[in-house]
Amino acid sequence: GFIPVFTFALGTWQLQRLKWKVNLIDELEEKLQLQPLSLPRRINLSAIPEFVYRKVSLRGKWDHDHTLLLAPRVREGVHGVHVVTPLIRENGSTVLVDRGFVSNDFVSTFQNEDGEVEITGMLRTSQPRNTFTPDNRPDEGKWYWTDVESMAEYVGGEKAGVQPVFVEQIFEGHAGEAGTRLLKGIPIGRAPTIDLRNAHLSYVITWYALSGLTAFMFARILIHKKRFTGRKLPRFN
Repeated sequence: GFIPVFTFALGTWQLQRLKWKVNLIDELEEKLQLQPLSLPRRINLSAIPEFVYRKVSLRGKWDHDHTLLLAPRVREGVHGVHVVTPLIRENGSTVLVDRGFVSNDFVSTFQNEDGEVEITGMLRTSQPRNTFTPDNRPDEGKWYWTDVESMAEYVGGEKAGVQPVFVEQIFEGHAGEAGTRLLKGIPIGRAPTIDLRNAHLSYVITWYALSGLTAFMFARILIHKKRFTGRKLPRFN
């Protein structure tokens, strides 16, 4: 009788997690609808987790000499990389910007903007890697996952005025424009959407189904056992 109770408890726990995740996504969606923030000259790093997915506006010049490539990446079946370039802000610290996706055909020839630029993006933090993601190898120029602290240090760190702040540039154009940028080797930023994984509903269904199934099997065993013990054995003279 332990398994039905245990799986039911797991189902209830996952239901609570589901409600928490839905509320979190709703909260982040609300943040995403707010007007973009202008970041201060010196960014309070401890406050960044509270502003994750919040839109920000940035102005400055790209430091193309310290561009990093996050690979491999895939966009709608096309293999490529994400271009991460430090942005030297005109009146503040330098931050890292994921300018977006370019295909493998343009890894060495993607288009760079010179002069002052103004972009809109969303604040992000280091993204956890899964078991199969290899270690970053900065000395070889190979970056597989977003490790903001290490990336900021690699492009100059505190001595060069680089803060470990990561912004994903937003692209809000239509599909045709995205296709044109892809063919010309112009980085395509991310859509302004929340991409948190939410699989708790499937876990809820799985654990509750297991609880119901094991409870049914346990009940059948008890009934069968009761019938068997209550049956009189034949007597032989």
